[in-house]
Amino acid sequence: MRDGENIRQVSELGADYIGFIFWEHSPRNVTMIPTHAGIIPDRAGDLSALTFSPLKVGVFVDEMPQNIITRVVNFGLDAVQLHGQESPTLIRNLRRTLDPDIRPGIQFWKAISIQQPEDLEKYKTYEDCVDLFVFDTKCPTVGGSGQHFDWSVLNAYHGEKPFLLSGGIGPDDAERVKAFHHPRCIGIDVNSRFETEPGIKNIQKLKTFLSQL
Repeated sequence: MRDGENIRQVSELGADYIGFIFWEHSPRNVTMIPTHAGIIPDRAGDLSALTFSPLKVGVFVDEMPQNIITRVVNFGLDAVQLHGQESPTLIRNLRRTLDPDIRPGIQFWKAISIQQPEDLEKYKTYEDCVDLFVFDTKCPTVGGSGQHFDWSVLNAYHGEKPFLLSGGIGPDDAERVKAFHHPRCIGIDVNSRFETEPGIKNIQKLKTFLSQL
């Protein structure tokens, strides 16, 4: 997200996390100004008066480690979501650098793009270095496609780490989400199908969807 008022409205709906994409090729790429009071996204007023509870997740794609560290510090990120080809070694090094000296307790998430059952196996490479997985749809772009994947593939996930269900979840998917069950699924990720434009969420659609869930 990147609009202050829109962030405030979504936070009031009870979202647990709000994502900020730091990838210049994304139409949702956020340019933010760090201040003593916190973050000021572009097109936003001063957010210092807001007391919203969602944790802040920074989304990165094959970014230089120093740039990730800088954004964690400047914007007070609570979690780092890695959506590229980042290595487990890079993740371990980032964790050692940030936790506990710079950002105690920061979480590291890894997005796994899935099209067919064998794509799921990639989680085994990262299970010992991340806190959570985001299972998303494999597509030519890096996420945000609005496309589903076959969630039944996740029946083969036997890892210990929790995950978020992602991949084109939209306003008409409440019943489909409610019908999905996996002991490690702790939530869902929604994005493009609730947007009025990249980075701006339709509050009424979100509210209706959450009430259905």
